[in-house]
Amino acid sequence: MISENIHALNLVFYIYDRMSSKKQIILGIDPGTIVLGYGIIEVEKQKITLLSMGVIQLSKYENPLQKLRIIYDKIGGLIDNYQPNSCAIEAPFFGKNVQSMLKLGRAQGVAIASALAKEVEVIEYSPKKIKQSITGNGNASKEQVAAMLQQLIKFELQPKFLDATDGLAAAVCHHFQSGSTTTAVSGKVSGWADFINKNPTRLK
Repeated sequence: MISENIHALNLVFYIYDRMSSKKQIILGIDPGTIVLGYGIIEVEKQKITLLSMGVIQLSKYENPLQKLRIIYDKIGGLIDNYQPNSCAIEAPFFGKNVQSMLKLGRAQGVAIASALAKEVEVIEYSPKKIKQSITGNGNASKEQVAAMLQQLIKFELQPKFLDATDGLAAAVCHHFQSGSTTTAVSGKVSGWADFINKNPTRLK
């Protein structure tokens, strides 16, 4: 009886080890129409490795539709190069400037469309949720988020990369949230039909 219990326990540990050792690649995006930040991490046995981090500069393009096309193409290129399992994206925050919110929402929507076109699962997190997940403070500054990420993942921090670290924060947030219950401000979509069902108001 004891030997059977030990065998069963060993089997549980074996299955858990196999599941926890599975590599996951996560693309994190901080959407924007002037600067879009992104970070890509690989997670294996809870170890986080930075694969890439950077920004897509859009300020030099005057045509807003051209900016959206560049976002779509660049995100698609990152997915082709790194083959992420999932894409975590920061949700637009609610502000008083309606035009800025509209532009930001378009940038986020195009980034989501690019990921869905590549059959990559998309998860949306609020800015407060991301900050809370990384620093424990939902009102943390960009600099505080970047500093905490530097402690978690060793990389050379440069001030111009704060948009990139915001994208990286989204990816790390998703890693921390995986396996736990997401809040009402977070949501997963795995395809266009799923996205439409979960976001009917975005089609109005």
